[in-house]
Amino acid sequence: MPVVQSGLITEDRARRHIADPTITPIPTALFTDLYHVDAVYVAWKSGQLGDATFDLYTRSNPFGGGFMLVAGLEPALDYLRAFKYTWQDREYLDQLRGYEPAFLDYLRDLCFTGEIEAIPEGEIAFPNEPLLRVTAPFPEALLIESGILRTVGISTLIATKAARLTLAAKGRAVSDFAFRRAHEPFLAARSGYIGGCASTSFVAAAREYGIPASGTIPHALVQAYADELTAFRAVATALPEYALLLDTYDVAQGLENAIAVAKDVAASHGHRLNAVRLDSGDLDADSRMCRAKLDRAGLHDVQILVSGDIDEHKIASLLAAGAPVDGFGVGGNLGVGLGSIESGTVGGVLGAVYKLAWYEGNDEEGAARMKLAGGGNKSTWPGRKVPWRVGEFEHDIVELDGLPAPSNGRPLLQTIVKEGHLLREPTSIREIRGRAQQSMLALPDRLHDMTVAEPYEVRMSDAIRKLRDDTIANFKD
Repeated sequence: MPVVQSGLITEDRARRHIADPTITPIPTALFTDLYHVDAVYVAWKSGQLGDATFDLYTRSNPFGGGFMLVAGLEPALDYLRAFKYTWQDREYLDQLRGYEPAFLDYLRDLCFTGEIEAIPEGEIAFPNEPLLRVTAPFPEALLIESGILRTVGISTLIATKAARLTLAAKGRAVSDFAFRRAHEPFLAARSGYIGGCASTSFVAAAREYGIPASGTIPHALVQAYADELTAFRAVATALPEYALLLDTYDVAQGLENAIAVAKDVAASHGHRLNAVRLDSGDLDADSRMCRAKLDRAGLHDVQILVSGDIDEHKIASLLAAGAPVDGFGVGGNLGVGLGSIESGTVGGVLGAVYKLAWYEGNDEEGAARMKLAGGGNKSTWPGRKVPWRVGEFEHDIVELDGLPAPSNGRPLLQTIVKEGHLLREPTSIREIRGRAQQSMLALPDRLHDMTVAEPYEVRMSDAIRKLRDDTIANFKD
């Protein structure tokens, strides 16, 4: 059986990963949109195989906020490592489109041979600056577009959401409860941890990435017993450390049962009630009632956790009201990166785009490329570009590659892949998480706000503006 790139992934293993949803899917070259394959066929037939540079960037921050927390580079590199057209892939494309046999042979031998420069995971980024830059032969650069956009877009969206949740929680733990709601659960759990979540309920992701796993109990377990007290006692005697869910029937009665069981089982078994969880109702009032009664019972160390349609705005509201909540479990709002109807913020997608900025045809030295139609933020900036951060978040500036660095500027892009070869070992998720924590500490306080009236300044250099004007003039001639 042939091996797909670097001996890591066999065709058989890749096929099993796609067919078996219990295994983390390994993307193949078919993780693309059909029009990309058609476009590459056209380019192949007409000989448009020169080197191209594409920029991946966004036009706005998600959630009405002031920043993005970059994530998804390592999964994107996994995608590139697996980028290979298997014989099954080529056979399917032949059935689908009837491409010439010579083109299918071309795809058989195709792998990524280009260069990737990217802002590292865990760094802060802003709209209109390249998060990632790809330079490669046009077919290679085009065929990876959808896979790269999907991975970086979803990951950055959810890492940013997790960072916002963590900011709102003001030092209290935020746990990822998103598995059952997430469209991309592995990416969601990984990105949530990078963004600041303390743990995940998704067991497979906890094992895959080394994320702390956490959980309480479901309502169904309580309902399975004749009464709540019996259910709580079963939990407490089975688990040395445990949490109890109070809102299956009545929160006040549930709390009384939890207190009684906690004291009895601590005496008989030495087992410890770590937390009680509220999943519905008036979380503010119920958390106050729970804290008061737990304290009166001497259970000062028992934490109060809340869940149930929690987002950063609800967390901020609860804490501003003085609710004595110690931790938050966040599901769909994190795993899908939702916005907030009540707060008028947009989420759900990052809106990242991947646009051609430079093309070196077979008979030319290379020329800037841009999209003109649509106006406003739909048009693009041409040229090979580098984003720089000036000072400690004074502003960012995007400059043409090769021009002098701005004063007190730090380049944000790092070369990760050159001539198709990865230049470094994979970065651990803990290192990325640590970088994210440092980035968030350095971010100006005004950009921590849930909604930001005045966005952070990203300047386009004079050289880029001139190149844009010249490119437009050339198109009009």
